[in-house]
Amino acid sequence: MVKGEQVLVRMDDLLTAWEAAKDRRAIFLSCYKLMTQNVLAAIEADEFEDTLWVATLMENFAGYYFQALENFEKSSTSSQDVWGVAFHAAQNPHTHVLQNLVLGVNAHINYDLVFALFELLAGEWAHLSPEQRHIRYRDHCHINEIIYHTINAVQDQVIDRYQPLFALADKLLGPVDEWMTSLLISEWREEVWKHATHLLDAVEADNRASIIKQVHQLSLARAQDILGKSSIVSMVEFI
Repeated sequence: MVKGEQVLVRMDDLLTAWEAAKDRRAIFLSCYKLMTQNVLAAIEADEFEDTLWVATLMENFAGYYFQALENFEKSSTSSQDVWGVAFHAAQNPHTHVLQNLVLGVNAHINYDLVFALFELLAGEWAHLSPEQRHIRYRDHCHINEIIYHTINAVQDQVIDRYQPLFALADKLLGPVDEWMTSLLISEWREEVWKHATHLLDAVEADNRASIIKQVHQLSLARAQDILGKSSIVSMVEFI
């Protein structure tokens, strides 16, 4: 079994347990599984310029999620941790499905992805030519297209399942929410690339510490903002 398939098996095991227990952490993970399946399909279809690099990034990126989950289950991380906010919110039955979903996306993209990219690129960045660096960036950006094409499935298979009334709101709002969600994620991922490359280019330890602090504060502030959105309309306006 290849590593990508092992990631999906681990996700399936968690989803089986969480759905049986009505654990709302399944909302984000169901979305994440769909995204992972589609990235794997794109890897198999040779859509990336460096499929091995993308496959390694996808596996390492998933590791950050599983580690955050293990940390939470061992110590129930606090509201000062971006994953702590997301996991605690999933324990609240009054949290809207979109809040649960976007809190997970925020933690995994705006926080985890910065460090997953940094970790993978750190050993090669200084030796890459400008064009080689741009290949890495283009592969990073191609995932935005995969995310966009996954959004309808996320709504049909995840959001509408947990919050059926959202289907009515979607009919009233049209595809605007899907376009805006895709735009927001693309903007976040562009920002993430900049944070990761700033970390790579930072020479002094103090500079890196400052960037890490900024990433933490920004992702946590966004999590608190997401929690402040109490209706479908306000959540769609946010995304």
